[in-house]
Parts: sequence; structure tokens; C-alpha cells
Amino acid sequence: MATMARRGSAVPIERLDVSAYKIPTDSPEADGTYAWNATTLVLVEVSGGGKRGLGYTYADAATATLIQTMLAEVVQGHDALAVPGAWEQMVRAIRNLGRPGIASMAIAAVDVALWDLKARILGLPLASLLGMARAAVPVYGSGGFTTYAHEQLQKQLGDWVRQGIKQVKMKIGTHPEDDLDRVRAAREAIGQHAKLMVDANGAYSRKQALAQAQAFAEYGVIWFEEPVSSDDLLGLRLMRDHAPAGMDIAAGEYGYDLVYFRRMLEAGAVDVLQADGSRCAGITGFLRAGTLAAAYALQLSAHCAPSLHLHPCCAIPQLYPIEYFHDHARIERMLFDGTVEPVDGALHPDLSRPGLGLEFKRADATKYAL
Repeated sequence: MATMARRGSAVPIERLDVSAYKIPTDSPEADGTYAWNATTLVLVEVSGGGKRGLGYTYADAATATLIQTMLAEVVQGHDALAVPGAWEQMVRAIRNLGRPGIASMAIAAVDVALWDLKARILGLPLASLLGMARAAVPVYGSGGFTTYAHEQLQKQLGDWVRQGIKQVKMKIGTHPEDDLDRVRAAREAIGQHAKLMVDANGAYSRKQALAQAQAFAEYGVIWFEEPVSSDDLLGLRLMRDHAPAGMDIAAGEYGYDLVYFRRMLEAGAVDVLQADGSRCAGITGFLRAGTLAAAYALQLSAHCAPSLHLHPCCAIPQLYPIEYFHDHARIERMLFDGTVEPVDGALHPDLSRPGLGLEFKRADATKYAL
């Protein structure tokens, strides 16, 4: 099959299957503006050239319906080796639906599956196909939900540090009056040498966020994510200009297209740009966001979905440690063979496995099927 690809022959996509699974959290989870007790994973499997690729997103089950009723028809028959062309056709197909929201998440799941399929057809790990700028991807442990009591918060963050993860992130903002005490408890648990990050998910007002930033600096907080709404670019710029030295301002997880990221960067709103390949139209969109960040001399960090981001992040030169999100890491271990665990604070792709290196545990997933 690799020989056929070198000769320029097309490998038609023969079939697309989509399914959705709702997995309960292991305990109630909340951040500064939202609470949840389950997470839905939408899975796409595409077949062609005797191989089968998989992709996924974390989204509402309606995303699966959109893929089945619209995008499957768009990609079937398309050349499996010409992924950007299929991506462009999908973007055109959802024009009247709009790019933000489930339309881009639907494209994301299909796009990831197409890249996985192409790499499998060529017999390559996806990181090698994309071109590796690094052999491993540094991570930060992410959880510390506002629903956690101090003991649970301290155990989760402390365990990550003891496992060799050098940076950890906690949620804040549900009860702002309690946040400084929670940050203090987190610092006690992780010691003085680990790096501490906080994420308000846009819960604070501008002046409130500035005051909190000054208070958090006493405990060595080096990252303040979405201190105000990510739609408030002036507020993010205010935070970036006036936050304590050594505290990065980050946002971007709600970006669905390049225009969103460009506006954020043109506004000088962030020190580190975040992008989520399961939202911003897949690996194709994620890599383009990385190129845009590089044009502004900024680092890119991946939001959530660590197993989806591992291989494309190996191709990002200006990479900030990516999010090893508790809920998604747990789900990916449950539903996929081939996930990797952090070693010395980094994920190392298994280059002996083609594509993303993942295989779906269909029997284990059945009880969660929607």
C-alpha cells in the first residue's frame, strides 16, 4: 500500500462509522463557571486501503448525528491520502451551520480519523508522518476541581508531583473568597519546587482577577488561565500587562477557527496560546493554530484530550507543556489500548504502532454507548 501511495494512486475512503459514549465522572467535577458528572466521547472510524483509522472528540451526542447525516457523505470516496482536501470539503459543507460549536467538533473527529488512517496506510506513526520536532511531549497534571475538598485536591496534585510531573493546574472561581486558601493548600501539597497553575474559566471580573493574581503570586502561581472571559480580549490584555512578573496569561481553548486565534493574538491577549484539536477542526486546524502562534513568537499548549494531541504536538517546535486532564486521561485509558502514561513529566509516543497508536476497546465501551 505504501508503494501504491508513492506512485500517486488514490486510496478511496470506503466507509465512515460514528458512535457516542457517555462516561460518568469518578466524582462530581466543576470549574469556575460549569459543573458536570459525565463526559460524552464521539468516536469516528474510517476505512480505506485495507486499514481502519479512528478519531474522536469530546462533545454532545448531537455531534455524532451531524457527522452521520452530513460529513460521512462528504468524505466517502475521497482520497484517504489527501487529508487537507477532505478537511476543506467538510468546512465548505457546514457553511450554513457556522464554524463555532459542534460543527467544528464534528470535523475534528473525522479529521483525526483521516490522519490516523493515512498514517496506518503508510505504516507510520502519526508523529513521524507529520514530522517530529521533539521525541516527547511535556505535560502538566490538570484537575483540582472546585468540587474537591482540600484533602482530595492535595492528594491529586501531590500524587502527580510524586510521579514526576513538574507542573500541576487547579480550578478556581466557583467561590472566589475560598480560592486563595485552596491555592495555599495546593502549594503545601506539591512543595516549593513544583510549578502551580490556576484556571478560572472566565469566572472573575477584571479588577477581581487582578487582585487575585497579586495574591496568588505569593504562592508562586506561574500560569493564570482565563482569569476573565476569553471573549473579553481587552480584559485578557489588561491581565497580561499587569499580572505579576513570571505569571503567564493563557486562553484559547474555545477557539474553533483561525480567525478566533488571530484576533486573540492581534489583541496581545495571551502569553501562551491554547488550542484544542478536538474543537478547532482536528489535527489540521490544530497544526495551523501552531503555525499562527509561531508567527507571533508565542508558545502553543494543547487543551485536554492528551492521547489525541500527543502525536501532533511532537510536530510543534514552540510547544508549552500540554494538559494531562484527569477526566480525559481516565476515559482514554478506559476506552483505548495504546495510551501512554507520563514518564518523568512527559508523554513518549510509541513509535512501534502506526497512526495514533490507539485501538478502541469496543467490548469495554459498550455499556457507555448512547
